[in-house]
Amino acid sequence: MTTRWLTPEEQRAWRAYIAASRLLEDAIDRQLQQDGGMPHLFYSVLANLSDAPGRRLRMTDLAEALKITRSRLTYVVNRLERDGLVRRENCAEDKRASLAVLTEEGTAVLERTAPGHVETVRALLFDRLTAEQVGQLEAICTGIAHGLQGEGTAAGGGDVPWRRRSSCS
Repeated sequence: MTTRWLTPEEQRAWRAYIAASRLLEDAIDRQLQQDGGMPHLFYSVLANLSDAPGRRLRMTDLAEALKITRSRLTYVVNRLERDGLVRRENCAEDKRASLAVLTEEGTAVLERTAPGHVETVRALLFDRLTAEQVGQLEAICTGIAHGLQGEGTAAGGGDVPWRRRSSCS
């Protein structure tokens, strides 16, 4: 099998993507730590719960929405639960499942933190793009995400994070 090396154009695009994604994630994390005392992933849990009906989601659905492993989500929810921002409930429809529920305190933290987060995202990303580039960014990212989580593909599909089992289970 021959290695399909990246072309110079692909190499530049790859390195630009890596630099931009790492810098953006770092800046967002710093803003959320400063304004909300939490990393981006914790904020994302609260935001996803706030958008859900009844401000509650099955843990497996939340892991899928966040594109993380179930064990990582369990760790995050444990921390948020300890801080009173989220609570867990049993699922009435499925005794094996549990729900993550956004508390009133979690809602208050989210409402206090969201304006600064949105302003940071806008300033660091969207203010630097034209309307056409925003559409292109969405199309590119959607295409990549669909390819990586598509069923039965060698590059992804069956091995998405939220379906992985911890080696300790």
